[in-house]
Amino acid sequence: MFKEFRDFALKGNVLDMAVGIIIGAAFTTIVKSLVDDIMMPPIGALMGGVDFSDYFIALTLAENGPATVDAAKAAGVPVIAYGKFINALLQFSIVAFALFLVIKQMNALKARIAKGEAPPPSAPPRQEVLLEEIRDALRAKN
Repeated sequence: MFKEFRDFALKGNVLDMAVGIIIGAAFTTIVKSLVDDIMMPPIGALMGGVDFSDYFIALTLAENGPATVDAAKAAGVPVIAYGKFINALLQFSIVAFALFLVIKQMNALKARIAKGEAPPPSAPPRQEVLLEEIRDALRAKN
């Protein structure tokens, strides 16, 4: 039974999936920062300085209710934080679009390889170019 588990856990697909999950978790942090720190402030400014993350509906009737979601939660007021949901939708859309672009490029590369077209060769490293120039200079000198 241990051997079966080891064979399963060490299959290439399982390892690839684990790497994908770890990279995905790191990418989530980047996307969250992109949405919260880069995209939402200009959108909020266009909407009159409003921050989506503070959009909420308090589920209790109070005259002077809390101004932010955090203040409401600290006061023990139940809220529907639909602004945070809007942020989550934006994050999902950005991730989905980024993955679409990556997969589209990978499919185009696979199609080129299937047709027999190799990707364009990269330029040789600077050291190789310099060594070739030195070699050619020495040959010309002799």
